[in-house]
Amino acid sequence: MNNSKNNFFKVFLNLKSIKMFFLGFSSGLPILLVFSTLSVWLVKAEVSRNTITMFSWAALAYSFKFIWSPVIDNFKLPFQNFGHRKSWLLTSQIMIVLSLIFISFTDPSKTLVLTAIGSVLIAFSSASQDIVIDAYRIESAPQRLQGVLSSLYIAGYRIGMLVAGAGSLLLASYLGLEVYDVGVWKTVYLSMASLMLVGILTTIFSPEPNIKRKTSFLSFNDKIRFLITFILAIAIFILVYSFLNNPFNNDEPLEKFLFALVKIILCFISSGSLIYLLIKINLIKKNSAITAYVKPVSNFINRYGKVAILILLLIGLYRIADIVMGVVANIFYLEKGYNVKEIATYSKFFGIFATILGGIIGGYTAVRIGTLRALFFGALIAAASNLLFAWLAVSDPNIDILITVITADNISSGFAGAAFVVYLSALTSMKFTATQYALFSSLMLFLPKVLAGYSGTIVSQIGYSNFYIFTAIIGIPVLLLIIWIAKIAPVKY
Repeated sequence: MNNSKNNFFKVFLNLKSIKMFFLGFSSGLPILLVFSTLSVWLVKAEVSRNTITMFSWAALAYSFKFIWSPVIDNFKLPFQNFGHRKSWLLTSQIMIVLSLIFISFTDPSKTLVLTAIGSVLIAFSSASQDIVIDAYRIESAPQRLQGVLSSLYIAGYRIGMLVAGAGSLLLASYLGLEVYDVGVWKTVYLSMASLMLVGILTTIFSPEPNIKRKTSFLSFNDKIRFLITFILAIAIFILVYSFLNNPFNNDEPLEKFLFALVKIILCFISSGSLIYLLIKINLIKKNSAITAYVKPVSNFINRYGKVAILILLLIGLYRIADIVMGVVANIFYLEKGYNVKEIATYSKFFGIFATILGGIIGGYTAVRIGTLRALFFGALIAAASNLLFAWLAVSDPNIDILITVITADNISSGFAGAAFVVYLSALTSMKFTATQYALFSSLMLFLPKVLAGYSGTIVSQIGYSNFYIFTAIIGIPVLLLIIWIAKIAPVKY
């Protein structure tokens, strides 16, 4: 028993794990500064609700980061003596700091466009940091240690979110949140920028992964052309996404869901068509585009054969039960009769620590019993915990029941998240680490996020209790997929 405890602490408290915790903090810090915290700032600046919701488009940087991940995988920065991953990681972190400083000097009540530019810069820099950290984690340790590193990364990420969310609002409240003063928000964002030193110092004092890399396949002029092409492709994607509106004037959830899928597909077709055109006019070399985008995908398909389709399906569906359920959680709590203080205390504050605990258990379980078994158990408890919300929906308001349900849900979500990160890490080839992992993580969120957008409509039609039962049921195919893949997969995870 003592040996088991000693091994547990030895694994989780080694230097690599602690450094990954700090990198997780650096990764989790910026995200809420362009979402909930920024929304409060905009509300206090009396920006209209419609305009505030448009700021959510900055989230596209997180959802489609795989589009520029080949740049990070293949292109070398001028100061390569620092190391390929470390140079990109340090660059993205410095970009986050500069973006936070930039937005802190804006005033959305007077210079809203500059605030919008600042939020996009933060999101883009933060998503780039995520790409590099994921690649760095995978390349820094063997597969048997990925569960530990993933757990500590998630723990640091959640603490970073807590500091950027609750911490920044508490600071703003202390400085005088009730009466709008742009100086308050300047102090808040400059304070958050200073906390990025945690990630920067961790990067400086961490070793470069011992991975051999090929020399860059592009000349300097080719790199500039490739960068221009990438920027144009992103611009076309955003333009199509922004201006393509639903032609149907009804609230049928199925039609709206199908249109959302078609909309995203058309965005990709538009960007792809532009890239194809630029290849045809020889702005970029065909070989460079193939190396950057086609080879990472073909490498995955060649390694896993027919199982690749099942694996991609599993990636796209694994988090569907908890993501679809989570979107309406706060609305449900309020409509059920719980007040904002109770929601903030039990859901946001204690919920984060429950998620961290679940992540540590999930990562350790993956090490002890294997990735696929941990993945199956994580999917099972994530779906089953949704049934507790169905129980909460039919129960009278009760704090003890609320605490029980929230704790169980967050522990299961943390467990499933850690196990899934370990699984994605095992799937990733060292030749295309950043590109493949960014593609997997983007695919993980795509279908659940699209479906989650219509969760409110589904609740209106079938009620909360039936909705939570429905979200548990849609988690069953994931369990069957894991069993199937475990039987026919040609490799061990």
